[in-house]
Order: sequence, then C-alpha cells, then structure tokens
Amino acid sequence: MDLASRVALVTGSGRRLGRAIALALAERGMRIAVHYFRAEAEARATADRIAGLGRDAAVFATDLRDPAAARALPQRVAERFGALDVLVNSAGVMTRATVEETSPELWDDLMHVNLRAAFFVSQGAASYLRRGRGKIINLADVGGLEPWPRYAAHCISKAGVVMLTKTLARAFAPDITVNAVAPGAVLPPDDWDQASLDHLASTTPLRRLGSPADVTAAVLYLLEGGDYVTGETVVVDGGRLIR
Repeated sequence: MDLASRVALVTGSGRRLGRAIALALAERGMRIAVHYFRAEAEARATADRIAGLGRDAAVFATDLRDPAAARALPQRVAERFGALDVLVNSAGVMTRATVEETSPELWDDLMHVNLRAAFFVSQGAASYLRRGRGKIINLADVGGLEPWPRYAAHCISKAGVVMLTKTLARAFAPDITVNAVAPGAVLPPDDWDQASLDHLASTTPLRRLGSPADVTAAVLYLLEGGDYVTGETVVVDGGRLIR
C-alpha cells in the first residue's frame, strides 16, 4: 500500500505507542484521525505535531467503552476526510491485578477497552476500508501470548485481540488485511523503577529494552509491504517469548 495521502484512524493516539504510530504514519504522508478519550491535551499535541509535518490531522473524542460510539467513530472520520484506508486499534489499558484482586468492574473495563472496542470500531470501519482495499492493525501484547499472573485480565484481553485478528482477517478477506503487532518490553509502565527496568532488559535475550520505533517499524512493514500477510501477529519483544 502506498500510504501517501491515505487516511488513517489511530485510536488512543494521544499518548505512548498510539502517538508514535500516528506520527510515523504522518511522516509517510498519511492524513491522521487522532482519537482520544481522556487525554485531550495530549491528542491535540499529537495533531499539532502532525500539522507541523505538513499533514492533515483532526481530533476525535470517543469513549470506546460505548459500543455504539465505537461503531460510529469510523463514519465520523470518513465524513471528515472523505475516506478511511487504515485503522490502527491501539487504544488500551493495562492494570496490574492478580486473579484474586480482579473485580468484575476491573474485568469489564479491560475487556471493553482492549477487546470489545477493537471489534466494534473494526465493524464500523469495514465498509469504508473495503472501498480502498484497506488494512487493520491491532495492538496486541506479549502478555496475550504468555501468562502474567499479576496482570491476569490484561493477558486474557490481549489473547482475545490475537484471536480477534484472525477472525476479522477471515471475515474481511480478500478486501481487507487484518494483522496485529504484539510489543514486549518497549514502553514499560511509567511507575516502574530503574531496578525493574534493568532486570527486564537483562532477562530479555537481546539484552535491552525496545523502543516505540521498533513497533512502528513492524506496523509500517504490515501496511507498506505486507500485502500478502493477513491474520498474523508480529511479535516485537527482543526474544522474550523464546527465553
């Protein structure tokens, strides 16, 4: 796919990996729909940076826990830009809680934001993406491929994203490719101390933490060069799954 002048909706693009992906796509010439829920100032800062690159950007506020609002978001984007070619489902939450500590409210919040929202945004985007043989990229997590007992519901939600990717790829073929990227030690939680970060790096086979650039490289491959790839989850974790 030639990304120049195409339109991408990146959910959760006010902060962290969502912002990095939105900026990387803008650098390739895409017009960007910047979605946020609570991080309005950060989302507007992302849009300003995109505008500084000479690209068109617009900001969309939506609570993706509302399935009707999630489903309607792509239409709003298409009405603003006249098209929708790429959807990146990157909005997510990560909450530390063991099985015993997980309340029904915490469970629902993780499942609604990490999994259900991606389903309904993709559902709403499908008709627009089909017109231009578009692409969907889901942000999974290494935690969806291995169990982390201290992040029980998070792991389960991200495992759902892996299966969501396969299911949508089958359902939307041949018009839309659907793939996922599963980051590992790329952006640890903000409250981790240096000792924890050092331990994480030392127990990763490549002996370092990753960066958002490692994730955006995988996203760009799937968008620009992965036309014959669908239903796959690309792991970007420095080898942690094989340690």
